[in-house]
Amino acid sequence: MKQKETLLSTPQINGLNIDEIGDEHVASSFDTPLRPDAFEMDDDLKIELIEKHFRKIMEILGLDLNDDSLQGTPHRVAKMYIKEVFSGLDPKNKPKATLFDNKYRYDEILLEKDITFHSNCEHHFVPIYGKAHVAYISSGKVIGLSKINRIVQYYAKRPQVQERLTVQIANELKETLQTEHVAVVLDALHMCVASRGVNDVNSSTVTAHYSGKFQEEGTKNEFLRLITLGE
Repeated sequence: MKQKETLLSTPQINGLNIDEIGDEHVASSFDTPLRPDAFEMDDDLKIELIEKHFRKIMEILGLDLNDDSLQGTPHRVAKMYIKEVFSGLDPKNKPKATLFDNKYRYDEILLEKDITFHSNCEHHFVPIYGKAHVAYISSGKVIGLSKINRIVQYYAKRPQVQERLTVQIANELKETLQTEHVAVVLDALHMCVASRGVNDVNSSTVTAHYSGKFQEEGTKNEFLRLITLGE
């Protein structure tokens, strides 16, 4: 008897091949796409379910989960997803920033540069990592420097595209600091470009957001000059 062949077609979204959508690095919106019930399940149950499903993925790949090195992998991956690399999805992990009056009346650029961040591409779930340069001009309030780093890390720790991450950081700072004068530049490496597809290990992606006074040519140029200071 002739064996019946099964043809697997590539799924499409709005008439577009999903592989093409992923490679074109499309962002759907500036809000992370979340279901309304995203946080009804507690973390322990999420870890339990992810562990179960990741174990199945490993089995489908043909891996022997009786091996000492692999036995704990499904649980480690599940815990890592919830507690670390995707912890920025949960609002309870959002950093709480305390505002202080700008008693020094400092009205120039405050820049926190070379903030290391690690994220994951939402198209392939592989790492994005790089540096963030974040600046603001006070409209009367300031925050502790470490809170800028924490805001970057919070929004990075979720499935992302770099354009969305840039805008989310900027919008959070504007809301927190009660100022429109914010600038954000991200320079990052994408493993979906380096380790698959085109396999280009040398290119990086740069995105930027300027608002308020940073849209003025002089202020923007000063910000960009400070980023490269000391290089």
